[in-house]
Parts: sequence; C-alpha cells; structure tokens
Amino acid sequence: MRVYHFTNTNYGISNLSLKRLKISRFNQLNDPFELLAADLLDPKDRKVLSEFKNNLNLTKGVICFSSSWGNPLLWGHYAEKHSGMALGFDVPDEFLFEVHYTTQRLKVKFDQKTRKIVDGERLMENLLRTKFIDWKYEEERRMFVDLDPTSNEGGSYFAEFSKELVLREVILGLKCDLPIYRVRQLLEDETIPVRVKKAGMALRSFKIIEDRSARV
Repeated sequence: MRVYHFTNTNYGISNLSLKRLKISRFNQLNDPFELLAADLLDPKDRKVLSEFKNNLNLTKGVICFSSSWGNPLLWGHYAEKHSGMALGFDVPDEFLFEVHYTTQRLKVKFDQKTRKIVDGERLMENLLRTKFIDWKYEEERRMFVDLDPTSNEGGSYFAEFSKELVLREVILGLKCDLPIYRVRQLLEDETIPVRVKKAGMALRSFKIIEDRSARV
C-alpha cells in the first residue's frame, strides 16, 4: 500500500540522506488519549492502563502515515505549515494497521480479584488503533516497530528504509523553498526510482494536488 509520512524540511532531508525514518514513542505523540482511549472512571482502572502505556512505551514505537497526501490540514499540522514535505512509501499491507475513529471510549474488563485486564492482547490491539473521531481527516495507517536497544541514538530510534519500507515519492510542500532539482539529484542513484514532485492548489476544491508545471 502507498502511504505518506509528513515532516519538516530539515528532518525530511535527513531522512532521505540517511535512508531512515524516526520511530515515534507513544508518550511523545500529540494525542493525550493515545493508548488511554478507554472508559477510565475508576481510579484503579486509570492506574492499570497508565502502567500498560508506560510499559509498552519501553519496548515498542510507531511510524505514522496517511493513506493520502491531498488534505491541506495534514500539510498545515505535520509539514511545517506547507513548507515541509511528504514522503511516499510502499509498505506491505500486513505491516500497516488502519486507525479506527470513534466517539465512544472503549470498555475494559478487569478481573475483580487480580485487577488485571481480561483479554489483554485484544485490548492492546484495539487501543493501538483507536482515536477520537475528530482525527479522522488524517486517514492514518500505523506501522508498529520493536525498539532495538542497540540502535538507540541519544534516546531516539530509527527504522531503516527496507523492502518493508520502500521510498517511492517525495512531494515538496506549497511553501517549501528547496529546489526540486536538488532533491532529484539527491535521489538519482536510488535502485528503485523515486518520483519528486511539487505540491499545488486545486482550482475547484479544497485539495492539495501536484503542480504539473514543476514536472520538468
């Protein structure tokens, strides 16, 4: 599946040069309800879910993508107000998890004696894929990654470009001041061709599209 990762210019050029993406940690994501999208009225339940989130944060991370790049909100929120870029990757479907958007918090069942979560694996998968419905514009797909302690760089972790993460497109934002030919030069020796294009504004809808005048 073709998916898109939005970033600012500096990170984008670093990603392209070093052929890798930074792995996000769950406690650094911009939604405070991440992994806590459950009904947590009982203080005991809140404690259990918070511990669950903290423990998962130590072993797993996530790379966030969108299934499309035409929504101007994505560029405004995640690509430095349209001055950044979107990187398009081909990722096998089995490595991507579609986010479910809802108005309802998940119900969690606890063992009344042990206070442990009942069917914890199923709950974990649901929590990893559940967000409030107002995030729906993101059309998010998630790639979960095990954190390798040997690849820790000052507290940051990275996923190398690979057969599961194949770079195929670079879209420069409307306000991105990088010369398109420079980015093309950076990628001209890639084994698999990477198309570099410039974003433009649709004339009859609120949509970001390719600026065809920048093709040459």
